[in-house]
Amino acid sequence: MDSYDLIIIGAGPGGYVGAVRAAQLGLKVCVIERRDVGGTCLNRGCIPTKSLLYTSELFAKANHDFELLGLHAENVSCDPVKMYDRKDQVVGRLRSGVEQLLKANGVVRLFGCGSVAGPGSVKFTSPDGEETMLTAKNILIASGSKPSRTQFPGCELPGVITSDELLADSGVVKKKLLVFGAGVIAVEFATVFANLGCEVAMVVRSRLMRVWDDDISKNFGTVLKKRGIKVYGKSVVKEVVRAGDGLLCRFASDGKDFEMEADSILVANGREPDTEGLFCGGFTLPMKNGCIEVNDSFETSVPGIYAIGDVIGGMQLAHLASAQAISVCERLAGEAPSVCLEFIPNCIYTAPEIASVGLTEAEAAERGRKVIIGRYMMMGNGKTIIENGERGFIKLVFDADTDVLLGAQLMCERATDMIAELATACVSRLTAEQLTRVVRPHPTFCEAVTEAVEAAHGRSIHSAPAKK
Repeated sequence: MDSYDLIIIGAGPGGYVGAVRAAQLGLKVCVIERRDVGGTCLNRGCIPTKSLLYTSELFAKANHDFELLGLHAENVSCDPVKMYDRKDQVVGRLRSGVEQLLKANGVVRLFGCGSVAGPGSVKFTSPDGEETMLTAKNILIASGSKPSRTQFPGCELPGVITSDELLADSGVVKKKLLVFGAGVIAVEFATVFANLGCEVAMVVRSRLMRVWDDDISKNFGTVLKKRGIKVYGKSVVKEVVRAGDGLLCRFASDGKDFEMEADSILVANGREPDTEGLFCGGFTLPMKNGCIEVNDSFETSVPGIYAIGDVIGGMQLAHLASAQAISVCERLAGEAPSVCLEFIPNCIYTAPEIASVGLTEAEAAERGRKVIIGRYMMMGNGKTIIENGERGFIKLVFDADTDVLLGAQLMCERATDMIAELATACVSRLTAEQLTRVVRPHPTFCEAVTEAVEAAHGRSIHSAPAKK
């Protein structure tokens, strides 16, 4: 019976990062993964989606922006097969890198299913069905999540798909795509296929991106409309039926009935913890709404068994799972956690990009915090105008009493890169005065941060004075 200091179930961004960090700290580590290393993020989520977004955005620019810029390109076309091939090449390259990292750090990597049999005990089942019992001082569950299968009449029909299936088949969408959902997955795929010239509509249960700042939700709705994406809010799906070679969806929106045809319907109403085959021998762990319950140190009710990432609920983000895994593994090795888990950036890779960290204005109000808002509209930013950027803004939330930055919301070009500076400021409890001291280069997108900081105290140079 093989024995380890730590067995990790799942080799996604939580599992493999935790394995490498634990190995760096001298622990004997085994990681078990039944699919490809890298998990959903690398193979069926973040990375392949961003590859498609990048290609589709170039295609859209060639068709809509080139003439404005003095460039001429005739008969620009998109080859979906090659676009998907390139996506697979990107994924394969990064996946190979993860495999090499595990090997270089001496991590034992087992391909198959890992099931927790009890404290310190894991049953490993190989692809050919051979079972082996493994033991460990500690177990870390990082099994991730899977697309939620929303139930409605017709949900089982061919062509009603999840993000996994859409990423796997370059021929799923031909001319018309209907998207059920209003979050990150929904808006990113809607953007990809609208960029490629498809007719795209979104059926939203309440409002677009409801968990985000109101200003982002409202402004981004305008951006989608400009791209030709129709958004139907306050909607209820009645049924989906076959219609010729495609599908017909009947739904109600704002009290009115609609019918819409589509080649495919993407169900993007969220993800749920993946606990399939996770336990065996009658052993289980306490759960709430399908999520494994843990304490502040990510330990379950059973000492020595930990869980992180999507399987415990909360924000479903690859970088959060990685940070949680590092925190757990450092504690197991007797080290103080090196990461701060209080301020986690959240990003959407559309055009313009969207990013947020810390408290929104509404969240601060709910907590009884008095705030000062610093806001800057990006159409006054030189780099945005040069690159023909979309409408956007930077919004900063400061504590009115201490002047400390509580949160930031960005909707602009490069927002997903710029958010790191503001996350650092939140973690470091920096004030508006301290952020103002930084001289940011010109012309850049990030110099708009200076304008937003100064706007909080009415000192923005490149904004019109507020009316008195």
